[in-house]
Amino acid sequence: MRPAAALALPALLLGGCVSTVASVVTAPVRVAAKGVDWATTSQSEADRNRGRKLRKAEEKARKECRRDYDNGYDRDECVRARMRDEGLY
Repeated sequence: MRPAAALALPALLLGGCVSTVASVVTAPVRVAAKGVDWATTSQSEADRNRGRKLRKAEEKARKECRRDYDNGYDRDECVRARMRDEGLY
C-alpha cells in the first residue's frame, strides 16, 4: 500500500504543474498562429472588403452623377460608366 501511495501523491501534486507546463510549451505555437492569422486575409475577409469597396465606389459615383442626371443624362448609365472607368464594374 505504501508504494502505491508514494506514486499517487506526487502525481496528484504535479497534476497542476503538468497543465501549466503544457500551456507554456504550446504558447509559442499559439502566438505564431495568431501572427499568421493577423498577417493573412481569409477569403471571407477579402469578400467583405471587396463588397465594401464596391459599395463606397458606387455611392461616390451616384453622388457625382446627380449633377449629370439633372442635365438629362441617364443616372444609372452614368454610374455604370464611372464604375467601369475605375475598373470596378
